[in-house]
Amino acid sequence: MSTKPKSALATLEKITGQKLTLGSLLAAIRQGEEMSQTAFAELLGMASNRYLSDVEHGRRLISPKMAAKYAEKLRYSPRQFVRLCLQDMVNRDGIKVNVLVEAA
Repeated sequence: MSTKPKSALATLEKITGQKLTLGSLLAAIRQGEEMSQTAFAELLGMASNRYLSDVEHGRRLISPKMAAKYAEKLRYSPRQFVRLCLQDMVNRDGIKVNVLVEAA
């Protein structure tokens, strides 16, 4: 039995049964705050709730710059949001690597 603590992201992946994406993380945060897609999209400064829906369902990817801005607006780690954003891009292109991000 390992005594190494699991990261919050690993715990979320275990609960959902799938790899965490930036879209699924945003959906989980939104649902945890009991916000509608419209209200959450407005909070993040997104163009529409349709855009947010596309991000949440992996139909649209966002830039690392926007990922960092969303993290700051939600008071989460920009590093983790950027890492998930980049991992989503790598996964979409079928590249079998894990992205690690360190603060500069």
